[in-house]
Parts: sequence; C-alpha cells; structure tokens
Amino acid sequence: MTTEIATEANTTSPETDSDIVIETRNLGKVYRDFWGRKKVAALKALDIQVRRGEIFGLLGPNGSGKSTTIKLIQGLIFPTSGHAYVFGKDARDVTKNERIGYLPEESYLYKFLNAEETLDFYGRLFDMPAEVRRERADKLIRMVGLHGARRRQLKEYSKGMTRRIGLAQALINEPDLLILDEPTTGMDPIGSREMKDLIVRLRDEGKTILMCSHQLADVQDVCDRVAILHLGELRELGRVDELLKVRDVTEVHAKGFSEELKQKIAEFIKNEGGDVISIDNPTTTMEELFLEIVQEDRPGARPSSAKPN
Repeated sequence: MTTEIATEANTTSPETDSDIVIETRNLGKVYRDFWGRKKVAALKALDIQVRRGEIFGLLGPNGSGKSTTIKLIQGLIFPTSGHAYVFGKDARDVTKNERIGYLPEESYLYKFLNAEETLDFYGRLFDMPAEVRRERADKLIRMVGLHGARRRQLKEYSKGMTRRIGLAQALINEPDLLILDEPTTGMDPIGSREMKDLIVRLRDEGKTILMCSHQLADVQDVCDRVAILHLGELRELGRVDELLKVRDVTEVHAKGFSEELKQKIAEFIKNEGGDVISIDNPTTTMEELFLEIVQEDRPGARPSSAKPN
C-alpha cells in the first residue's frame, strides 16, 4: 500500500504576497479503509487565505473538516488533492513548524510536572538556552495568570488552568502563527473572557491566529474573518461584521426618548412605507451581565455598565 498524497506536488507555487501566512488551493482529503477503498471525503476543494496579523476562525459542526484542515496545514497528514502552504512553504516542509505554536483541543501535557518544568521541557525541544527558557517561562506564566500556581503539579490543575498552561506552551517558541483548537474549553465565563482578551492582545502584538471553536460567541468576539465549513465544503467566507449584518433592517440607538416621541417616530416610518418591527430598550448579553455582577464583588473593582448588544 502507498501513502496517498496530492497530485502534482510542488508543481505550483504559493502567492508571492508576503502578507499571506496560510494558503490552501483546491485542498482535499479522502480517508480510505485498510483496502484502499474510499471511506469518507473529509475535505473538498478548500480555498482560503489567512493574512498576517489577523484572527481567522474555522467554524463548523463535528465532521465538517475543521480538524482535517488543521492537520493538513501542520503537515501531520497529506492531502489527497490540492495544496497547502504556510509561510510560502509546502505544508509538508517540517522547517515551517519552528514558527508555529499549537494548542490542541485536548492538551497532552505531563501531569507530574509543574508549570515551570512544563515550559522548560518544551523550551528544550526548541534548543533554547537555559537562561532564555527561564525568562520566557516566567513571562508566559504571568501572562496566562498562573503565577500563584507555577509550582503545582499539572494533575492538580482544573480544566481551565490546563488550557492556560497549554496556551503558554504553544507560545514558548515565540511563534509567528498560533493555531488554537477550542481555546476556551472548560473555562468559566471570567476565564473565557480573559482568554479571548489575551488572544486579541496577541493579534495586536503581530501574531497571526487560526482559531477553531464550537463556541459561536467566541468566534464573533475575537475573529476578524471566518470560514464556515459543512460536510467538508466551504459554505461561507468573509469578515465577521459583514456576515452578521442584517441588510434589510435599520437600527437606531438614541437616548431621552419619551413615549410620545416613540409613537411619532413609528408613525413617520409607517407613513414613509416602512415596517416598524420594534421600538424598545436594547439588551446586553448574558456574558456581559454575568461579568458585571461578578467583577463588582472583586476587591478594588470599579463598577461598570453593561454594553448594549
């Protein structure tokens, strides 16, 4: 039996645009059984580009092709058709991995090591000098909020704490590209919000981030662009704000309206041929309400008002 890889490999070149970090062209993957018979077409003709300095979301239900796409981009499996490029190199070129950090959906970490030992171990894999490993580990532990638990064994960590140290290990080599698979899994609302804020901060510092999540609110909160996959096919691609815009409805936000003024506005809209769907007070989100209530009880916290959705 032979390993099935893309046809005409290396006969085409990626775009010369240096701002393109990930590019897939007609990328497809068919999984076969032991006898070589087609079992499932996990990915079909995927064409996407991820640009430098953006958070790009991969969204879709189970079996949509998200995990297969991530594996193909990292070179962990080979495509059946098409090509994938990372930093202008074929995804099968292992040298590109020095510039990639990866947080898998399940963090496979050594539970009898503590946070410092864990990051030291991964730093050694990148041949980092001892002093650099210590400085980098200390910075990352503080960044992800684990300073008080830095010497506790990972077996004592909660799921949320494990995700935090998993993110730290993904950043140990100061990667240019960060691949995050379900980064907020197991986190409470506060931890989830802090993780999302950290992801945005990393983007603002110049990192490119490819993020997979089943949490639709997470994708909406942090992603610049999103690709929606279903049954192995790309169904939608674009900026989040553009995809979510309801174009046949106009929304107006204002303060100080009396009931009489609201009635006049409704009548005016009707007279001009429009339909009044609702005139009401805006609502916040459950996440914002929860965070506002909890954070007010924190020592030294300042009261904040929930933002309308």
